[in-house]
Amino acid sequence: IKRYSNKSIPDLIRIASVHFNKFIRQRDPRCISCGAHTKHAGHYLSAGQHGYHRFNPDNTNGQCLRCNNFLHGNLIQYRMGLVKKIGEDRVKLLEGTAKTPHKWDRITLIEIILKYK
Repeated sequence: IKRYSNKSIPDLIRIASVHFNKFIRQRDPRCISCGAHTKHAGHYLSAGQHGYHRFNPDNTNGQCLRCNNFLHGNLIQYRMGLVKKIGEDRVKLLEGTAKTPHKWDRITLIEIILKYK
């Protein structure tokens, strides 16, 4: 914990993202949208617009380069794959809490780093 004490919140978010996204890519070898080989950790609800779900494993799944970058998440197929994976109720819960405001704090970010490291 000491090694992160001098880091800013944006630095901690970047570090947490690196470890969390690596975990997602290892957890999900296939793209949730098309089934291709995973290269990215893609967010159903974008991390930039929906900070509350940035580190939510239900919201973040393996995606291929094509779906995540060139098809902007391929969200119709993503949602279908997500319903198969976690069920309609949990997807609706994600969607229902999409606009929840959130501000990251140092302790929570350090916990995320340690959990996914």
